[in-house]
Amino acid sequence: MTKKVINLALQGGGAHGAFTWGVLDALLEDGRIQFDGVSGTSAGAMNAVVLAQGLMDGGANGARLALDQFWLALANSMPGDLGQSDGGGVSSVTKAMQQWSRYLSPSQMNPFDLNPLRDLLTHQIDFAALQKSSPVKLFIATTHANSGKLRIFQNNEMSSDVILASACLPTMYRSVLIDNEPYWDGAYSANPAVFPLFDLCDACDILLILLQPLYLNDTPDSVKEIQSRILDITFQSGFLREMQMFTRLKARRPLFVWSKLERHIARTHFHLIEAELAQFDAESKLTVNLKFFATLKNMGREAGQKWLANNYLKLGKSSSVDLAEVFA
Repeated sequence: MTKKVINLALQGGGAHGAFTWGVLDALLEDGRIQFDGVSGTSAGAMNAVVLAQGLMDGGANGARLALDQFWLALANSMPGDLGQSDGGGVSSVTKAMQQWSRYLSPSQMNPFDLNPLRDLLTHQIDFAALQKSSPVKLFIATTHANSGKLRIFQNNEMSSDVILASACLPTMYRSVLIDNEPYWDGAYSANPAVFPLFDLCDACDILLILLQPLYLNDTPDSVKEIQSRILDITFQSGFLREMQMFTRLKARRPLFVWSKLERHIARTHFHLIEAELAQFDAESKLTVNLKFFATLKNMGREAGQKWLANNYLKLGKSSSVDLAEVFA
């Protein structure tokens, strides 16, 4: 069976990354899709590296198993009182930690720099093997804390520190040092970065899997809603600027000779799966609970299956999303 080859751009969103897990599970189960490059930030970075490890170990089925194991292990990595209720509500302990983070630095609140994700990643991912034999090109976004600049780490630089840096919320965790330089969550500068998929990959289709809403039907009004929206805008601004650039490039039509860039942008097709998670508040991004993860996974699977049914035949031929309508 001839497979369509695509690139993936995986957005971060904490626990909501379980939605992306579901989308990936649907794509892998379908069997008609292969991946060239995967760009990920924060939770998207974790899904990206686990996907690569699973594909390297056992193809599509291996990737499905690896993703299942990762999210199950993540759900079991937190003590019960740090999890959340069945409906996605945050536990009282987690809420207290959020409050403390306003007054205490990570070095004060977590002096031993404990992070269960480090042990989970080290146990499940063979980073040395990925550096040499990853079946996909990886692009992991981080933010250099001292300059604010985006840094993309690629296959030959993969490590647990890179993934932890991509997901490092500086109010909760200490800066992650890589080559003695401090890095924070990649969402501050790119959530996710799309240009590496355009510049460095052969596949002409880019599937964006987004966890944050592109448009709100209701304007935030309460203090909690306003603060949540400010954070969403902060984490999405770099991505939106980048997509607006692609939108302008796609709209250009030279009169005579096309440049190499113009030919490249003309053959690049964009696709979009946007999570519809309005029923869950912003706090649910910090929840850790298997039942909640399973709910999000099922939602992602349904979204992935629907996207395949409606758009598979467009791959390699045209975009399935109107960039001007969504991003202009």
